[in-house]
Amino acid sequence: MRQISSMLQGLARSMSLGKERKGGEEKEEEEQGTVLRTSGTLWGEGSETFAAVCSRRGEKGTNQDCSIVWEGFGCQDDSIFCGIFDGHGQWGHYVAKAVRDSLPPSLLCHWQEAVALASLIDGEKMHCDYQFDLWRQSYLAAAAAVDEELHRSRRLDAFNSGCTALSVVKQGDMMVVANVGDSRAVLATTSDDGGLTAVQLTVDSKPNLPQEKERIRQCKGRVHCLGDEPGVHRVWLPDRDAPGLAMSRAFGDYCVKDYGVISAPEVTRRRVTARDQFVILATDGVWDVLSNEEAVRVVATTPDREKAAKRLVECAVRAWRRKRRDVAVDDCSAICLFLHSPAS
Repeated sequence: MRQISSMLQGLARSMSLGKERKGGEEKEEEEQGTVLRTSGTLWGEGSETFAAVCSRRGEKGTNQDCSIVWEGFGCQDDSIFCGIFDGHGQWGHYVAKAVRDSLPPSLLCHWQEAVALASLIDGEKMHCDYQFDLWRQSYLAAAAAVDEELHRSRRLDAFNSGCTALSVVKQGDMMVVANVGDSRAVLATTSDDGGLTAVQLTVDSKPNLPQEKERIRQCKGRVHCLGDEPGVHRVWLPDRDAPGLAMSRAFGDYCVKDYGVISAPEVTRRRVTARDQFVILATDGVWDVLSNEEAVRVVATTPDREKAAKRLVECAVRAWRRKRRDVAVDDCSAICLFLHSPAS
């Protein structure tokens, strides 16, 4: 019970943050970890993890992407939270930042409450499946709470604006992945022949996926492509061609929440092994022009880990200009989370 008490005290401490700026990075130091909310790097204290983050504004106006890396998440030295958020609509950048700032503490609060309750009921029986169930329940509860809070907000109009949310919690050798929208997480793992293999950890929440399309249609929403956008499926209201949302899950976007668009994340897990090298979390601006294999190759061949995310984003921007010359470059953002210390 002392462990539960310390975790709940840690949550209270996490609400009091002091800011420190170094080399363009903004890090928030706290008793139970460090938070990075800008492009930069962050070492995991008490673990082998290292995160590199980069975001680049596209050609459509304000950069609507944002991110967070929280080392020491859950008041444990071997725990880290990484999240990346992609806004859309007129106020999408504000929605993305609001979700970025609200989701991690909400998740932490729900998880600590779930652990405390589980410990009272089951004592020390915290096996792997049980731990994952607690994380999954906590993610679902946190996402619902954040979306409801956003809906009630008088400061922010999220009726026709919203954001995606992709996050990873790594705690020891367990990694929990939660995805809302069309950002993507890809793992680089060593294959039997010694090469790196790209393993996609998430499914892009697109409206044309059978399960997503069926849910939207059951709620009277419509899914179809515009004539000048073959292959780009969008969500439309029952009686008019709006808003044309290109994803089936998002925070905000309340104009279509009654028509099948949801904010519930798809939550999965993976046991991290010595073969797993790094995870890439990136917005669709990266994946629209780079394959999973290309992204893994770019990161793996970057000599300096600190520059891995920056190099990946720069490669994506160049690919946009080469492959889609008639289309404005999208915002491109990435987190590269390295799972082990580099070989000496």
